[in-house]
Amino acid sequence: MTSTIYKIATATAMLGLLGLAGCSDKPKAPAPAAAKPAAPVVAVVVPPAEEPKIEKEVYVYDQKARRDPFMSLIVDIKERPKTKKKANPIENFDVDEIKLIAIAWEKNNHYAMITLPDGKSYTIKKGMTLGLYGGRVEEITQKTVRISEKVKDYKGQTINKDTILKLRQEGE
Repeated sequence: MTSTIYKIATATAMLGLLGLAGCSDKPKAPAPAAAKPAAPVVAVVVPPAEEPKIEKEVYVYDQKARRDPFMSLIVDIKERPKTKKKANPIENFDVDEIKLIAIAWEKNNHYAMITLPDGKSYTIKKGMTLGLYGGRVEEITQKTVRISEKVKDYKGQTINKDTILKLRQEGE
């Protein structure tokens, strides 16, 4: 389109120069009557060529058995199991939430006093079940209580987990 305008402007300038070229100080002789006037310039406008349409590229993620890239790689496997209806209160709390308060013993038997997060205290002995994952009191010594329970690791496999509750010493 700009080339068409350029051609029209150039043709107009040429005609103007031709009319001015004959001007001088001398008077001009009258133009012969037989001369035809100059033909009017007709501008031809060429419609612009259609610009190519740009299609918007759309990307669609095809999952095909791949993991979701926005999900965390670390899965929280430690889900709190449901509490049992007819279970002892000591089986409704996690072993990590239990506090060891005191240990007492007689000839061959050891007893431990624990406090649960709800503030209630209980006496336990070797062989008792406690905790959400069915932990068993394996050993009670003069300063510690060892509880063994079966839990699932990050891969989902069942492993034995030993938790040792220590008696607080004076000054701690």
